[in-house]
Amino acid sequence: MTATDLRPARPTAVPAAPARPRRRLRALPALLFLVLLAGAWQLMSVLLDTVLVPGVPQIVTELVEIVSDGSFAEQLGITVLRVGLGFALAFVVAVAVGIAMGRNEFARRFFEPAVLLGLTIPGLVWALLCVIWFGIDLVNPVAAVALSSAPALMLQIYQGTRSVDPDLLEMAHVYRFSRATRLRRLWLPALAPSLFAGARLGLSLGWKVIVLVEVFGMSSGVGYQLNNAFAAQNVAAVLAWTLLFAVVMAVLEYGVLQGLERRTSRWRKAVSV
Repeated sequence: MTATDLRPARPTAVPAAPARPRRRLRALPALLFLVLLAGAWQLMSVLLDTVLVPGVPQIVTELVEIVSDGSFAEQLGITVLRVGLGFALAFVVAVAVGIAMGRNEFARRFFEPAVLLGLTIPGLVWALLCVIWFGIDLVNPVAAVALSSAPALMLQIYQGTRSVDPDLLEMAHVYRFSRATRLRRLWLPALAPSLFAGARLGLSLGWKVIVLVEVFGMSSGVGYQLNNAFAAQNVAAVLAWTLLFAVVMAVLEYGVLQGLERRTSRWRKAVSV
């Protein structure tokens, strides 16, 4: 054995973790997709040369007109209020029923047919039934959104409840946590991924149903404006309202839901492998 063998080995260099992409570059893929989509649409409009497929400049003109005259903000506020009330009602009921189904076998068997039935009924049916039952009252869109969103939310929360670590439940039982403490410290943090997944699904279903309700039985809202544009055979206006509707959904997803999800999941260990 030589003296060099007794020297401590040099520590091997640990590869640095890949740097996070800059904030300004995160939106680049989405912007690239939108640019390609607009280019493909414009090319299709030029090739077909028909009023049924308006070009991008015509759609942009309608967008500017709708936003500038104030109709978009007014009609959007009405629609958002209806969706918000319906989704809040569905969320409260779904949390209670979903946790009960995950914790109690009798509750699971009792509510399971209702969840399966609610998942199979199309949103169009809920819209038509609520228009027949409640007319043009505020209860109509709120009930339609709640009925269409609640089953998917219940299923997500039920599956999340079943996946909670049994050791955590045993610990809560041993330390005799109160129901409020268990809900705030155990169930809500553990169910956060399921709650956000259900919220995304429920909101998407609620947005689709509210448009149908406003088309068939309301005299205001984004769906009502879409119906007016359709009656006037204004395809550019239909597309403009649809795009504005999609922008609102994107703001809710990227500006609200993802921000809340990051804040509630800060305690989770991030994996960079």
